[in-house]
Amino acid sequence: MASTYTLNSGLEKIGSGEQAGTWGNTTNNNLDIIDRTVNGVLDLSVSGNVTLTASDGTLSNGHYKIVILTGTPATAFDLLIDPNDQQKWYIFKNSTGQTATIKQGGGTGTTVTIANGTTRIVYADGTGSNANVALVPTDLVNDTTPQLGGDLDTNGNAILFGSSKWAIELDTGDNDLLFKYNGTTVFKLASNGAVTSADNITAFGTP
Repeated sequence: MASTYTLNSGLEKIGSGEQAGTWGNTTNNNLDIIDRTVNGVLDLSVSGNVTLTASDGTLSNGHYKIVILTGTPATAFDLLIDPNDQQKWYIFKNSTGQTATIKQGGGTGTTVTIANGTTRIVYADGTGSNANVALVPTDLVNDTTPQLGGDLDTNGNAILFGSSKWAIELDTGDNDLLFKYNGTTVFKLASNGAVTSADNITAFGTP
């Protein structure tokens, strides 16, 4: 009986009675594929649309788990996960200067857009020509006791509450802390410690 291959990583399953005297080579090749799929990091230079292919029984670029996209493509590009019947997941870091669209199959399945300078965990469902690609959630919504191991840096962004009506943000020009409602400053905590309102002290309260 001839060899067959695992569905998602293309590991060779030696058929009964096959490869006498050479099965060790196949086993070692399988271990190399496993090593890539568990811990492998690939620097992939991009010049345009590109394909990650996981070939049966052959070490290939689609076996790497972490893919760092580099190069200088002139425009946004597509990255195709191939073949379209394998379930895969990757960590992508986009350092190309352009937007990458990750897809699998050539049909109407969902895709994932990765902006330049960002890192995303992506999975593909391997359902064929209409295969879907999606992000693995990495937010804290389902963590009921999130904890920080260091300072929280908002990178100049605001902290939003509930319906985003209320927000706290830093005025980087004056280093004042602004408390806003519907985008309008209600009051601020100045860098010198003074607390002031937008109009007068009686403005404190529900807008």
